[in-house]
Amino acid sequence: MTRTNLRRARLSAGLIAGVVVLAGCSNGSDDSTAASGSGASSSAPASASASASADFNDADVAFVQGMLPHHEGALEMAKLAEGRAEDPRVLDLASRIEAAQEPEIETMTGWLQAWGQPASDDMGGMDMGGMDMGGMDMDMSGLEAASGTEFDRMFLEMMTEHHRGAVDMAETEIADGQNADAIALAREISTSQTAEIEEMQTLLTELGS
Repeated sequence: MTRTNLRRARLSAGLIAGVVVLAGCSNGSDDSTAASGSGASSSAPASASASASADFNDADVAFVQGMLPHHEGALEMAKLAEGRAEDPRVLDLASRIEAAQEPEIETMTGWLQAWGQPASDDMGGMDMGGMDMGGMDMDMSGLEAASGTEFDRMFLEMMTEHHRGAVDMAETEIADGQNADAIALAREISTSQTAEIEEMQTLLTELGS
């Protein structure tokens, strides 16, 4: 073999080896991607429903099952404001609570369906931020019967306690949860409802409570 042919043979062998190495790297990358897809939902972009169904633990389920009736209780209070509240700021707050929590209820309901988990109907005397369910039922009756400034004060006091319960639940999910979407919602609830608690405390002070 001439020197020129020998050089060509070596070059061809090197190119073939390079192709084999690159193919191996490509397969490894695909395998790595596939493996990561079975892990935390934050490892790749995905829709909320897909991410929510991909990765969750018992803390996520407990958070959603507990937050659903909690949100429903807040909506029940908020809907009473129309025709009863006197201060327009209370009406505005109630409207914002409805606007924020109604879609969150839909989202969380979808998560439970995706996870194959039931919605928890048995409240079992759950502590709702300082009020057990029996006490909350009594307070709701009083709130429904109130109007004007009396309603405003009762609404702000009850919603403050209710929000504190939601923040506690959210902080537990942030600490113990696994699902990225559920944790993100918990962070949003903690941030937004902490701000609303401060807002309500200011309103109560101005109302002379």
